[in-house]
Amino acid sequence: MLMKIHPIKAFSDNYIWVIEKDSIAVVVDPGQASAVIAYLEAEALELGAIFLTHNHHDHTDGVEQILALHPGTPVYGPQETVPLNDHILDEGDTFELFEKPVSVLKTPGHTDGHISYLVGDALFCGDALFSAGTGRVFTGDYQAHYDSLQKFKHLKDTVKVYAGHEYTETNLRFAKSIDPKNRKITEALAEVTALRKEDKSTLPSTIGREKEINLFLQAESLEDFIKRRQARDHF
Repeated sequence: MLMKIHPIKAFSDNYIWVIEKDSIAVVVDPGQASAVIAYLEAEALELGAIFLTHNHHDHTDGVEQILALHPGTPVYGPQETVPLNDHILDEGDTFELFEKPVSVLKTPGHTDGHISYLVGDALFCGDALFSAGTGRVFTGDYQAHYDSLQKFKHLKDTVKVYAGHEYTETNLRFAKSIDPKNRKITEALAEVTALRKEDKSTLPSTIGREKEINLFLQAESLEDFIKRRQARDHF
């Protein structure tokens, strides 16, 4: 059986990703518990692990309630999500999930300790990278965030991007306001608008696609990135 990745909607625009294989599930960033618990029960899935990318409540608040029903489940995450996680991960850590290699990337900027998980060709990047966008730089460390984007930029174009929020349409409207003659951005916005009218997810994207439509990945200098990110903050 192939690995399957399923999105669970949470709050107004969060995605909780469920990685599944052979009736085992790994849940990424469960900010809410109820929908996760219901999905595991409906699909008769055993919870194998929880992955956390960073410490914001909309990515972590469901952990304790889920663990109350699934005691002993290992929880992986960065130092900043302790004590929720019993496995602390950092840049360069590797392990296996469903016979696929998992590589941990430290991707700070949105938070100081943010990490991302590359599971085979699937990237779970929390709020460090969105389709056509990137998270707010709450740390104020624009250099760290810019460096994180360079890590993403150097991944294979075929890597699929599973971000933590459904922000694609707004991000593309911003991108079009900055670069109105960009055909790739205009086409992507039309596609995404149609999907959202039907309440369909715009994810996963791919690194290759992001290189074409993501103005933050395209920033050629720190100063350029800062200018674009601050403009997006006020869009």
